[in-house]
Amino acid sequence: MQINDLQIVLKVAEFRSITAAATHLDMQTATASAAVKRVEHELGVELFVRTTRSLRLSSAGERYLPQCEQALQMLEQANRNMKDELDIIDGELRLAVSSDLGRNVVLPWLDEFIDAHPGVTLRTNISDSNVDFYRDAIDIALRYGSPGESNVYGFKICHVPRLLCAAPEYIEKYGVPSHPQDMTEHNALLFQLSDMLHDVWEFDGGDCKQKVRVSGNRASNDADLVRRWCVAGKGIAAKSSLDMAADLMAGRVVNLMRETPPVSTELWLVFPSRQSITPAARLLRDMLREKCTALLTGLMEEGVLSADDLAPSV
Repeated sequence: MQINDLQIVLKVAEFRSITAAATHLDMQTATASAAVKRVEHELGVELFVRTTRSLRLSSAGERYLPQCEQALQMLEQANRNMKDELDIIDGELRLAVSSDLGRNVVLPWLDEFIDAHPGVTLRTNISDSNVDFYRDAIDIALRYGSPGESNVYGFKICHVPRLLCAAPEYIEKYGVPSHPQDMTEHNALLFQLSDMLHDVWEFDGGDCKQKVRVSGNRASNDADLVRRWCVAGKGIAAKSSLDMAADLMAGRVVNLMRETPPVSTELWLVFPSRQSITPAARLLRDMLREKCTALLTGLMEEGVLSADDLAPSV
C-alpha cells in the first residue's frame, strides 16, 4: 500500500469529496479516485459510502482512517526529526501572498531563498483574496492582519505602519491634506475585494481614531494597480509601508499626514496545521522577519518612518 494513496484517502475523507480533494492536491479527479480504489482493494473493504450526490465514511472507514492518520503523522514527524538532525532543508513550499507585496517586495527574497536551498521547490499563489486552506492547494499564506481563525497556526513577521501616499505631481496640483477630514476633498485610490469597496479609511490620532468615508474615480481588486496609480499621480492611496518602500525611498511618492497616519497593521505567516510547519517553512519565516525588519529600518534611516511608527500601538 502506497503512502501517497493513504494521504489522498485522508483528504477525500476530510473534504467528503473526491473532486474537492483532488483540487486541493492539484491532481486529476481520476487519479484520486484510483488511489481510493487501490486502498480499498488492498484492505478488502469499502472506506466510503457513495451516492450520486454525496460521499461519507463507512463504518470500516470510521474505524480505520483515524488510526491511519495517526500513523502517517508519526511517520511524518519521524521524517522531520531526521531531517532536523541532518540539517536537511527540502520539500515544496506552496505559498500564497498578496499582489503588491508578492510581486514587488517578496519575490526577490524568495528567489534568494530558493537559490540558497536548492532542495526546496516553490509554488506561489498571487492574490489579494484570503486563500481557503481547505479549497486551495496552499500550505502557507503571507498576509496582512492577524489570523482570526482558531484552527490555523500563525507567526507574526512584523508590525507594519500604513501610510497615506501621493506622488509629487499630485501634491503640486492638488495640495496636501493636513487632517483626515481633508481627504473628502481629494481623489482616493480605492481597493475593492469581491463586492466590498474599502472607502472608509481609519486614521490614528494617538489617543483617538477617526474614520473618514473617502471617494475617488479609480478602484481595483489588485493592490499593485492601486500602487501604480498612486505613483502615476492619479490620487492618494492608503498603503502598507512595505508595499510602498521602494517608491518612498526613490522619491516617487511622499508620506503624507505623518501626525495622523492610517491605522497600522501586521504581517503574519499562517499555516493550516502544525504538519505544514516544516524546517524549510521555519527558515522562510526567519528570513521574512529579517528582510522585513531591514526594509522598515531602511525607511526609518531615510526619514520616511520614525521609531514611533515602528512601535506597535497599545
